[in-house]
Amino acid sequence: MIRNKKFFFLLSGFVLIALFAANLFYGSVSIPLHEVVSILFGNETEKIAWQHILLQSRLPQAITALFAGASLAVCGLLLQTLFKNPLAGPSILGISDGANLGVALVMLFFGNSFRLFSVYSFSGSIAMIIAAFIGACIILSVILFFSTKVTSPVMLLIIGIMIGYLASSAIAILNYYSSADRVHAFVLWGMGDFSSVSNERLPFFIISSLAGLCMATLLIKPLNALLLGEMYAANLGVNVKRTRIIILLCTGLLTATVTAFCGPISFIGLAIPHIARLMLTSSNHTLLLPVTMVTGSSVALLCNLLTVFPGADSVLPLNAITPLIGAPVIIYVIVNRKNIQYFN
Repeated sequence: MIRNKKFFFLLSGFVLIALFAANLFYGSVSIPLHEVVSILFGNETEKIAWQHILLQSRLPQAITALFAGASLAVCGLLLQTLFKNPLAGPSILGISDGANLGVALVMLFFGNSFRLFSVYSFSGSIAMIIAAFIGACIILSVILFFSTKVTSPVMLLIIGIMIGYLASSAIAILNYYSSADRVHAFVLWGMGDFSSVSNERLPFFIISSLAGLCMATLLIKPLNALLLGEMYAANLGVNVKRTRIIILLCTGLLTATVTAFCGPISFIGLAIPHIARLMLTSSNHTLLLPVTMVTGSSVALLCNLLTVFPGADSVLPLNAITPLIGAPVIIYVIVNRKNIQYFN
C-alpha cells in the first residue's frame, strides 16, 4: 500500500510538471522547443516576440493556473467537509456570486473613481480583492447561519442557490445603470481567464493564494475530526466555532483572490475534491488535501491548454472548457451518491 501511494504521488507530480511544461511550449503562436528552453534559461533569441510571448504571457498564465486551480479545489474540499455535503462548493452555495458582486461594485460603480480598469493598477487589485473577500465572506456567513437552522443538506443548497440569485440580481441592476465600456469589461472578466494576471500583479496573487493554502494545511486535524461529527470533534478538543471561522476566512480569501484576478471560474471547486477522493478512496485530509491541490492545479492547467487553438488568433473563454471536465464528475456523484461514502 505504501508503494502504491508513493507511485501515485510520483505520477501526480509528473502529470503536473508535464502540464505546466505543455503550457509553456504550446500556444496559438508556434515556438520551437529549443527556443523555449533557451529563453527560460535566460539566453537571447533572434525573435524578441517569442521572448515576450513566453515570459510576459505563457509563464505568468501557467503560474496563475497552477495557484488558481489549487485554491478553488481546496475551497470546495473545505466546504464539502464543513457542510458534509458532496454538492457544496463556492459556486453552488453562492459564495462565488458574493465575490462577483463585490467585484461588480468596484468595476461598475467605483471604476472611474479609483482607476481600476488599468491592468497594472496595484491599488485596483487590492480594492478588487478586498471587495471580493467581503462579498464572499458575507455569503459564507449567511450560509453558516442557515446551516444552524436547516438540517437538510438539500434545503441548504437551495438556500445557497437563492442567495446566489439575489447577488446576480444586484449585479444585473449594476450592469443596467453602468456605461457600455464598464459593462463590456465586466462581461469579459466574467468569462474567466488566467491570462489577466501580469508579471506586475503576479507576486500579489501568489502571496494571497499561498496565505490561504497555508491556512488550509493548518486545518487538516480539525477537518478529520469534523468528519466524525461536531460533538465528537468537540470531545477531541477541537474548537468547532473557531474552526468554522477559520474555514470561513480561508475559503473567503481563496475565492476572493481567484475571482478578483481570474473571474468566476466554474466547476473546479466543486468537482476536483470528488476526483481526488475517487483516486485515493479515502477521506483522510492528511492525504486528501495535498492531492486535491495537485489535482486542482493539473486540471486548471489542462483547461488552460484546451482554450488555445494553434494558429488561431482567438482564445476560448475558460468557463466554456471547465464544465466539460466538471459536469460529468458531478453527474457521476449524484447518480452514485448512495454507493459512495465520502464522509467517513
